[in-house]
Amino acid sequence: MSLPVSTAPVLVTGFEPFAGAASNPSWRVAQALHGHNIGGIAIVAACLPTAFGQSLVRLRALLDNYQPQMLVCLGLAGGRSAICIERIAINLIDARIPDNEGEQPIDVPVVAGAVAAYFSTLPIKTMCRAIRALGIPSEISHSAGTFVCNQVMYGGLHMAHASGKGMRAGFIHLPWATGEGVPSLDDNMMVAAIEEAIAVALECPCDVREVGGSIY
Repeated sequence: MSLPVSTAPVLVTGFEPFAGAASNPSWRVAQALHGHNIGGIAIVAACLPTAFGQSLVRLRALLDNYQPQMLVCLGLAGGRSAICIERIAINLIDARIPDNEGEQPIDVPVVAGAVAAYFSTLPIKTMCRAIRALGIPSEISHSAGTFVCNQVMYGGLHMAHASGKGMRAGFIHLPWATGEGVPSLDDNMMVAAIEEAIAVALECPCDVREVGGSIY
């Protein structure tokens, strides 16, 4: 279904639950933003399967359908205590656990023959600064891992680069939500953080130059 708007939307994705969890905060946060309007730009949300064989197929279909100007993918990183904005995705799948289809690829590329890595094309440090200004912990992360989250970040950036349409893209990891694990953040705080991050990304084509980043 195409949106009845003249300006290309922002696509926000989350993931279905995995590894036996009952829910996934990344999808709840994305879903909470669906239908919002930021500076005249519509936000549309979609849930991706936590499955290597399906996630990029689903993402490709969403990009073809919505033709977004920006892609912001969300995922869960249990054990992290802050909103983690990812800097880089690598062309590697090395699954520590099986996905939701029982598949566990090891040492295979996301896209055979493609470049080793892609950097986020979002103003990640400006976004991080804006989230912190809300009183919500946020960090730059230098590792999106090697599971489906990294696969989707790499795949989304690869698709954006191949299209030549100027779509900016990136990935943000969320901690557990309150009551689901520790450390955690409240759902409403995470929704506010991601909404602010998107608003900043829409306004800022370039990033600030400052030190920041951790390797998980």
